[in-house]
Amino acid sequence: MFGKNPHLNPLEPRKQLLLAESEINRELMAGDLVALAAGVRTLTDRAKSLGAIGSSAAALVAGLAAYQLGQPTKNAVKPTWLQTLLKGANVVSNLWLAFGGNGRDKPGN
Repeated sequence: MFGKNPHLNPLEPRKQLLLAESEINRELMAGDLVALAAGVRTLTDRAKSLGAIGSSAAALVAGLAAYQLGQPTKNAVKPTWLQTLLKGANVVSNLWLAFGGNGRDKPGN
């Protein structure tokens, strides 16, 4: 019986192919995880920059509102909802800046 090895299990070649396929899949998954982590980092960096822009815009709007609210009015009228909203934005932006909301001063960023 030439060409046949009696000690070779008939399922052994299939097992070797499955192991090789598993290694390939493992390497592909590792590459996908690296790409996913890079995407998440990019997304968080963009969110941080948008937060900084939003904080700056809120501070600007709050400053303009404070200037407008500081002007004397002819009639003692209840503030509008927009003025109240701008005053609240001022408080939020001051708190955001006071507690380091942009994350640039924290270690590891």
